[in-house]
Amino acid sequence: MGQLKRLKKIRIHREGTHTLAGGLILLLIVNTALYFGLECKIPFYTVAVISLAIYGILVNFFRCPIRLFGQEDTEKIVVAPADGKIVVIEEVEENEYFHDRRIMISIFMSLVNVHANWYPVDGTVKKVWHQNGKFMKAWLPKASTDNERASVVIETPEGVEIMARQIAGAMARRIVTYAEAGEDCYIDEHLGFIKFGSRVDVFLPLGTEVFVKLGQLTVGNQTVIAKLK
Repeated sequence: MGQLKRLKKIRIHREGTHTLAGGLILLLIVNTALYFGLECKIPFYTVAVISLAIYGILVNFFRCPIRLFGQEDTEKIVVAPADGKIVVIEEVEENEYFHDRRIMISIFMSLVNVHANWYPVDGTVKKVWHQNGKFMKAWLPKASTDNERASVVIETPEGVEIMARQIAGAMARRIVTYAEAGEDCYIDEHLGFIKFGSRVDVFLPLGTEVFVKLGQLTVGNQTVIAKLK
């Protein structure tokens, strides 16, 4: 019963609708051609098994769990914007917007992770911008500044500005950002989606209390990664 309830809370993200539909049609055409075009069915069965595996990976990638943070008090709370692993916790010089030193927490998403991204804080979107760049492996330090990326600055109700940055990886070729400057945003809402392996950085003010450590796994919109001072 518990597994059934969990499955009911999982849906397919809208960013995957066309990809999954197109992939299904393509695989059906290929497998139908093999079935009716070859007398020996061994190639058909082989390709059919591979097709099911590939399609299963795609469905898994575009799954989108319905999650609620579950705590009424979100004041100064920073939640993980993505599923994945903490690969960076360090003080860095942020020169694109803040032009000062910030605590950067980076979450790397592998192919098996959910790739929907959530807002890490409640607040108002102050600025959104996209920058073209390279497609290096997302866990590399230079990926934060050299790879294609989209940045979202959010001001919390207490007047603290933080930034979430979606970063393309070696396989990620499309970053989708739903945030628009001037709109209110909340924990539990989707910030965007990144197609295939990628990373999300969160830039926080110095003095922020960090609750996670390197190598720790995170659950988007569930794991509390920090508390603003």
